[in-house]
Amino acid sequence: MSASAVHRPVGSHTPTSGGLAKAALPYVDATGAEAVQVYVSNSRGWALPAGDPAQDALFRDGCAERGVPVFVHASLLVNLGSPTPATVERSAQTLAHALRRGRAIGALGVVFHAGSAVDTGHADAAMRQVREALLPLLDETLAAGGPLLLVEPSAGGGRSLASRVEQLGPYLDAVDRHPGLGVCFDTCHAWAAGHDLAAEGGMTACLDALVATVGPDRLRLVHANDSKDLCGSTRDRHENIGKGTIGEPAFAELMAHPATAGIPVVVETPSEKHEGHATDIATLTRLHP
Repeated sequence: MSASAVHRPVGSHTPTSGGLAKAALPYVDATGAEAVQVYVSNSRGWALPAGDPAQDALFRDGCAERGVPVFVHASLLVNLGSPTPATVERSAQTLAHALRRGRAIGALGVVFHAGSAVDTGHADAAMRQVREALLPLLDETLAAGGPLLLVEPSAGGGRSLASRVEQLGPYLDAVDRHPGLGVCFDTCHAWAAGHDLAAEGGMTACLDALVATVGPDRLRLVHANDSKDLCGSTRDRHENIGKGTIGEPAFAELMAHPATAGIPVVVETPSEKHEGHATDIATLTRLHP
């Protein structure tokens, strides 16, 4: 079987308000999702809720019954490169919490943003902070059987530690290319960081560069998002698949690339109730070779 023919399960970021299983499982069914990503804490806060064991079990079992792989997205506040020590400490605590919660719900990976040095001249110190914070977490989660941590390059701007895919090389090197650290590739972020995915062969070239930088087995999740903005804008504003500036042909390349064979693809696009996500899942499924 060719790599392009290998199935890529397509799903969405899924709301959990009102109870993890109670909210997410009907959403999965309504959208036709074959993969799911959730928050286990406030996306823009530092509070670390314990979770409801009964809802955890129902969600974990429900996803297992459906054959749906699960991923957690850590709080968007996480920044291990921050010049503010309290932010670094809270970021590490948030990732530790997300890993524990991810383990409880059967997640394969915990996505976090690569972060930013924020201030000029802090880049070297920022990468040392990344190493010091991540290595203990990576050792611990690998020993516990997962989930993996998945670093997601940013949309660029500021003092991003990794936005273009080539910048993942130094990021991985900072943790000695630890086997517990995988990669989440976000199409909108890559486009915003200057990868011209809309050019013919542009998505293929970007994914080729990703594999050349991180190796063939490091990519574990794709965020498939079109963009409201121009290439290189450093703006992270998602649009529905084929409705934005990246366009459908690029996503057809994404769904055919050998690097994505067997890799879950999740949309984080605008959605009125479940309908936008259902449409985008159907679109990506249609584009699958």
